Amino acid sequence: MIETHAHIYDQQFENDRQSMLEKAWKSGIQQIWMPNCDQYTIPGMMQLAKDFPGKCLPMIGLHPCYIKEDFETELQIVEQWLARYPFLAIGEIGMDLFWDTTFRAQQEEAFLTQCQWAIQYDLWIDIHSRNAFWETVSLLEKIANPALTGVFHCFTGTLNEARRAVDLGFMLGIGGVVTFKNGGLDQVLPHIALEHLLLETDSPYLAPVPYRGKRNEPGYLLLIAQRIADIKQISVEEVLTITTQNALKLSQKTLKI
Repeated sequence: MIETHAHIYDQQFENDRQSMLEKAWKSGIQQIWMPNCDQYTIPGMMQLAKDFPGKCLPMIGLHPCYIKEDFETELQIVEQWLARYPFLAIGEIGMDLFWDTTFRAQQEEAFLTQCQWAIQYDLWIDIHSRNAFWETVSLLEKIANPALTGVFHCFTGTLNEARRAVDLGFMLGIGGVVTFKNGGLDQVLPHIALEHLLLETDSPYLAPVPYRGKRNEPGYLLLIAQRIADIKQISVEEVLTITTQNALKLSQKTLKI
């Protein structure tokens, strides 16, 4: 398994990070991909990349929920890191209009800027899109560059949205919401080929059933894979094989495996 989106540098893992990671490796996880949030999450993320080379792989980017008046300074820091380290991807970036729309224009500008960096450095992008799917798609259409690809992380949208993301050349990151009784993905995934899906937990958030409401961790990834298998009426082994191949294919853009 490849865990394609986990904030394992988060303070919620401060007291048991080593044991949490050991459980993840024992569960069959080969790699953990780490999205960045802002300048303050970089040190912890990069330390994990140093401690677990080839296993904990960092991205770099400015998360839309962290975009404020000083977003240009934050972007400068991202750009400086991009120039000196071979990151897996640019992320997580995107649009979030759920909590606050005050900085919508700044979110759009930051997203467009970081997408251009992805094209420049031949990296894929890890997209955070909450209450903003079509707004994000509109920005991707504005860029209109077929080289720009990546994943819509924590996808929880409609079948129409899923098909549009796939048509744009993006994967769908499926996490703990797929196990929720009213999550809605049971109506979407039967119609989307497994070749378009990635597994993720978004740890420490959105833990799958039966851990819903508690801290999430990468070791729960198999629960997500099993639920996808149940929905699609296939074996969990097939889900693991294909989604791992999907992740490796995406990472080839960066790692040249």
